[in-house]
Amino acid sequence: MKHKETIGIMQFGCAKNLIDMELMLGLLTKNGYKYSLNPDDNTIKTVIINTCSFIYDAEKESIRAILNMIQKGKRIILTGCLVQKYKDELQKLLPEVKNFIGTCDYDKIIEAIENKNYVKISEIPNYNYREDISREQITVGSSSYIKISEGCFYNCGYCVIPNLRGKYKSRKIENIVQEAKELANKGVSEVILIAQDTTSYGIDLYNKPMLAELLEKLNEIKNLNWIRIMYAYPTNFDEKLMKTINKLDKVVKYIDIPLQHSNIDVLKRMKRPAVDYRKFINKIRKNIKNVAIRTTFIVGYPQETEEEFEDLYNFIKDMEFDRVGIFTYSREKNTYAYSLKPQIKQSVKNKRKKILMELQKNISLKINKSYTGKHIQCIIEEIHSNNTIIARSYKDAPEVDGLVYIKSDDYLTPGDIVNVKITNATCYDMYGVV
Repeated sequence: MKHKETIGIMQFGCAKNLIDMELMLGLLTKNGYKYSLNPDDNTIKTVIINTCSFIYDAEKESIRAILNMIQKGKRIILTGCLVQKYKDELQKLLPEVKNFIGTCDYDKIIEAIENKNYVKISEIPNYNYREDISREQITVGSSSYIKISEGCFYNCGYCVIPNLRGKYKSRKIENIVQEAKELANKGVSEVILIAQDTTSYGIDLYNKPMLAELLEKLNEIKNLNWIRIMYAYPTNFDEKLMKTINKLDKVVKYIDIPLQHSNIDVLKRMKRPAVDYRKFINKIRKNIKNVAIRTTFIVGYPQETEEEFEDLYNFIKDMEFDRVGIFTYSREKNTYAYSLKPQIKQSVKNKRKKILMELQKNISLKINKSYTGKHIQCIIEEIHSNNTIIARSYKDAPEVDGLVYIKSDDYLTPGDIVNVKITNATCYDMYGVV
């Protein structure tokens, strides 16, 4: 096939958004187009900008990129969450941009490229994962993400995702397993399962949660080494799933479960499961041996009192999570929390975040130091010419967690799984030898 125009790309947002971009690039390749990760190249005339709109700061980053490309005289095709969120406003504010594609309309990218004025933004998002498109991966490494579902059943008080991505829609088990096999055959050592909520996987297709069954099937893939679960929502994280994770040798004992808060009253205002998370976390630890738990919390949610914040502080202090992310509440229109009063001052939010980050820093240092002299399984990420090898332990997900810097006289390649003896540790990273 004769190659057509080379299209520049700019990717923003989460791993789920990244997969949408890779599906679009699969369509480009199938239709004879090339693509470039360097949109600033003078030979590039058209640029796809896949935007993020999860929080205000993410929107600013996307907007800066758009304005920069406009200034450089590029023809821009805007896709992703920012387009879905501001359907009408963006077209008025950015008259230089003539092409807009919504979150669930990514498969119309060829029409957008081949028509100078093309707008396709579904009024009601209804995401369909195109199984007939081969993802064109732009991230190369030992790990790869697999999107097992899109959309969300829930309506958390602070979250715009249901408005941007629609209702929960799972992919079929056989399609996910086939994609994992193809990735493993390409040399991928670790697959990372992602969704807005992985623990609800399958409810819409099979009338019950099916993540445990999916893990069983993935665990059978011979040339796959690790399976990691991200974005686990508490509601469907039952004992069956815990025991399945514990028994399957390829499923790393790592749980990413965003709890968002500990105080029952705050959780009710967040429209989150108002349960005793202490009992819940202890149940996970009881059922999954040597489990590492990553979680995230929001500080400064509307009406959060000093007593409620103190409850969260004590919860983090007592539970000693392996990894914690702290976010200040971001006020988003068309969410329940937007109109709650009083809103918390930004200075107070920033102060509360700093206090919790300092607390977790000491906890992380204590946990990492406890591995000194012990062995831990790691996956090789990069090998540098000065004999420095960068790895990740099973306790660390790519991009969000720490690294392990190791020395070895053995010949290693990215994707290898090795046992590393830890010799030293900091708050976020560890050091060791194979």
